[in-house]
Amino acid sequence: MLPDLPRLFAAIDGTWPAAAIVEAGPWTLREGRGGGKRVSATTARGPWRVDDVAAAEKAMRLMSQVPLFMIRPGDAELDRTLEAMGYAAIDRVHLWVCPIETLTDRRLPPVTAFTIWEPLAIMAEIWAEGGIGPARLRVMDRAAGPRTGLFGRLTDQPAGAGFCAMHDGIAMVHALEIRPEHRGRGLGGWLMRAAGLWAQRQGARWMAVACTADNAAANGLYAALNMQVVAQYHYRRLNEFEEDDT
Repeated sequence: MLPDLPRLFAAIDGTWPAAAIVEAGPWTLREGRGGGKRVSATTARGPWRVDDVAAAEKAMRLMSQVPLFMIRPGDAELDRTLEAMGYAAIDRVHLWVCPIETLTDRRLPPVTAFTIWEPLAIMAEIWAEGGIGPARLRVMDRAAGPRTGLFGRLTDQPAGAGFCAMHDGIAMVHALEIRPEHRGRGLGGWLMRAAGLWAQRQGARWMAVACTADNAAANGLYAALNMQVVAQYHYRRLNEFEEDDT
């Protein structure tokens, strides 16, 4: 049986952690410090009233953040309320999961996919090319459980990078980036399998990844690896400010 949704969302927080988390009234507030939506969004943790939304907005602004809520399964009323208050819906996200054995049934090709920590300088370069800058690297540094970088090579050239961390028996891959000239050649799949083999050695039972619905190539990769979508979530944001994280 796959892990339930509370456990999976806890794994997101544990493997891609905010700089600070504050439990205030019906909300979980996250301070992201530039690390993207996932570490900056407020989520509901109990019954709330409309007046509580204004209090959450104030708290987020005190953190120098644009008011942003993550809408999870079961948050339909909050979704409708925020829409009526002028919040735009952005970034529908698929949450993919599979048993760890799904990714550990093949040997990795020689000199193709590696697990490395601390990240190499070339990995930081690959991430930067994909818009994953220093603030998100600091998110990786904050992960408290087992963690590793993923590094891929094709035709003897550095071609891809990613990050994997564990929380409560669940490994999650984040920041998977393949250089454009190397895409469509299977490297993403080998990096996911490298993550799976590493996570299995750490005692993980499941692998998970969050991916925006409009990233057709990445979603196709996870489907081809026999992962399954177990939930969807999205964000509500008060203005037109954009970030590229999920």
